[in-house]
Amino acid sequence: MRYSTQTSNTDKDTKNRVQEIPDYPEIPLDVNDIYIQANDGTRLDMISMQYYNTPKYWWIIAFANKMGKGTLYVKPGAQLRIPVNPSKYIERIR
Repeated sequence: MRYSTQTSNTDKDTKNRVQEIPDYPEIPLDVNDIYIQANDGTRLDMISMQYYNTPKYWWIIAFANKMGKGTLYVKPGAQLRIPVNPSKYIERIR
């Protein structure tokens, strides 16, 4: 199962799936970071799949953009920073 190791809840108001984001150190800016603008229906796991070839790094994108707790869906029109090297950051927090 895709998110078998992550906890998931449902927002009682929106009924959207809500993922918990761990409390990790800030992801530093990099001149090679990618910036995108979200469209209607944009989800963090889909962005992770597009840029990292895996949906499991959705939380890195959420954390880099200070999204905190919430849904995998991104508000249309929001600008998002996609950190260029998630494995470098993951190694720092292990």
